[in-house]
Amino acid sequence: MSTLSQRLSEFGYATGWRLTRRLPKSFGSATFAFGADMAARRGGGGVRQLRANLARVVPQAGEAELDELVRRAMRSYARYWFETFRLPAMDHAAVAKQVTVTGAENIDAALAEGNGAVMTLPHSGNWDIAGVWLASYAGTFTTVAERLKPESLYRRFVSFRESLGFEIVPLTGDSAAMRLLLRRLRENKVVVLLGDRDLTSSGIPVRFFGEQTHLPPGPARLAATTGAALLPTGCWFTEDGWEIRIHPRIRVTQRAEVPAATQALADVFAGDIAAHPADWHMLQPFWPADSAATALEEAS
Repeated sequence: MSTLSQRLSEFGYATGWRLTRRLPKSFGSATFAFGADMAARRGGGGVRQLRANLARVVPQAGEAELDELVRRAMRSYARYWFETFRLPAMDHAAVAKQVTVTGAENIDAALAEGNGAVMTLPHSGNWDIAGVWLASYAGTFTTVAERLKPESLYRRFVSFRESLGFEIVPLTGDSAAMRLLLRRLRENKVVVLLGDRDLTSSGIPVRFFGEQTHLPPGPARLAATTGAALLPTGCWFTEDGWEIRIHPRIRVTQRAEVPAATQALADVFAGDIAAHPADWHMLQPFWPADSAATALEEAS
């Protein structure tokens, strides 16, 4: 991304945080939904990739059904950003009460054992809202943030999430982040990781919706190293709120079990995504076949 593009991106996010919270909720929601519909009709690169991803999730869908699913998915993605921009000014205690949660007892059981919990979830629904609920339920937790450019944009996102009660660790590619996550688990804390998009070169091969791809190894490795409970978690939108499902623990006690545990994560993620496909916000290439096609298109 060029320096100009980075500055424009930062300006857009800064404007969103500054202005969106001042809009009447109904007007702002309608405006974001309209923008989502326009984006779906234009069918840019991200929308085309979203369509390709969702075609794997609902392979039985015809063209018209897939068109409607993409439109709803873009509205869901727009809702995520509308809520995110408004969240700093919202009553976080009230927000937490609007979240419907099943499986909270799995967090309780993990912390009762004393080895912490690794909650891992896909890019679905509003994971920042899920974090607000978790902070109200279990206290401050630790998560990892991709190092965005420019640095000022990254700092803006860190400040935003810290204001919600998250402890942010930068994803730098060295071992510093892993050491801190290990320390937090050994202190019997909760670590939360987005687990459906592999940003490393060491992803674990899995079958996902019938096709091979890679998921990040971090969640299962952390659990195997520390004895922490590995808790797959799903979140999605309801009409007037949010829902979180914390699934039962996936047992992983040694490094040799990491591939199987990661496949088990993939299976749980796939079940939740199949049940709520419009709320899976994956506008990037996810399967190697699409990544290769995108690289070839960019090179030509």
